[in-house]
This record gives sequence, structure tokens and C-alpha cells, in this order.
Amino acid sequence: MPMTLATVSVALPQAFAHGAGTVQTGIFKRPVGGPVRVHSAQLDGDGQADLVHHGGPDKAVYAYSLEHYAWWQETLGIDAAFAHGQFGENLTVAGLDEATLCLGDTLTIGSARFVVTQPRVPCFKLGLRFGNPAMPRLFAESLRSGAYLRVLQQGTITAGDAVNVEDSPTEKISIRDLFAAYLAPNDPAATTLLRRALTVPALSGEWRRQIAQRLERRAAK
Repeated sequence: MPMTLATVSVALPQAFAHGAGTVQTGIFKRPVGGPVRVHSAQLDGDGQADLVHHGGPDKAVYAYSLEHYAWWQETLGIDAAFAHGQFGENLTVAGLDEATLCLGDTLTIGSARFVVTQPRVPCFKLGLRFGNPAMPRLFAESLRSGAYLRVLQQGTITAGDAVNVEDSPTEKISIRDLFAAYLAPNDPAATTLLRRALTVPALSGEWRRQIAQRLERRAAK
């Protein structure tokens, strides 16, 4: 299915009430109109509060499927439609499917180029966005993870742009399969797939380290 950039969303970090205090988060993305400049580590007007766990070159841009919105609405029993950016994504992409999008796929959007580096692992801030602390678990169980992108070529993107897979690695590992294996590292088939993922150069440094550690722990048992 052809992919199209439905919406571009950005947000700068802001304080949000959490427990007895506040946390800084950039998860409250909002759609923006017109062309948006893509920089090496983020989109123009975007930012992350926790640079240890979010952002950086390997996770410069986050893409999520437009089609997942209707599924989440039905699953959560919510009548009102979500505004795009609800999942903290920068790019809401029509036609994005984690079952076919692969680790290391090179994407062209407008005059910018990206490479797929890893699925998204949800943290508690997704629960803050939805007002539902169970959301990180539900999100992970759904395997509707979306994908993080590294910027290969800076440029400009605009809602309505085609999203094209320009190139794909020889070792094809779908984002959905990779995320499922990551969540079940002790399964033999998952272990094999995680080993394969380490051979894909585009894999983010964070996931490369975490997968290697998981495989070491399994080998030690």
C-alpha cells in the first residue's frame, strides 16, 4: 500500500503534573501546517525533555500509522476522534504498516531522507497523554509501535507528501517482528531474530546495546 504523510506534528517540552510534582515532556505534539524543516536531530519546532531516553540522531523523528487511530478508538471505547500527534509522533503516515516496514528501510519524504532504526518502546508519559496509566502496556501488547527514524538528508517535508521506500536492506526484519522478539527475548525464535537484527547497520545504538545484553544473559543461563 502506498504511504502518504498525513500530518506533521511538533512540540517543545512542557511541564505536566505527575504524582506530587511535575515532569517535563515533549509528548504533547500538535499538527502544524505548511512546510517543516528537517534537521539532523529533530524537526523544526520540536524537542525532547529527556535526552537520555528520547531523541538523539537514532530517534530524531517518530512515525506512526494513521490507520492505527481508528483501531485505538474502538479498542479504548472512545467516541471522539483523536487529533493527530496523540501518540507523540512527528509523522502520522497513511499506509504505514509495521508488518511490512523493515529495520533499515530508507524513506524519502519531500526533500528529506530517513532510515528506520527501531520500534518505539512506550514509557509512562504515553499514559500521561491519554490519562490512562495502562497505555504503555496496552501499546506494547498491540505491537502497533510505529518506528523511529534517523535523518540521512536534511530537507523539507509537508503534509500530503508521498512516503517512498527508496531502499531496503538484504536482511529483512519487519518492525513488528522485531518488536515482538524484543518483548519475548527468551523464546528461541525471538533470540534468533534478535541476533539477525544485530547484523543490520541501521539498528539504533540503544537497541544494539540492549539486544546484546539480553542475548548475553540468555547465553549465561
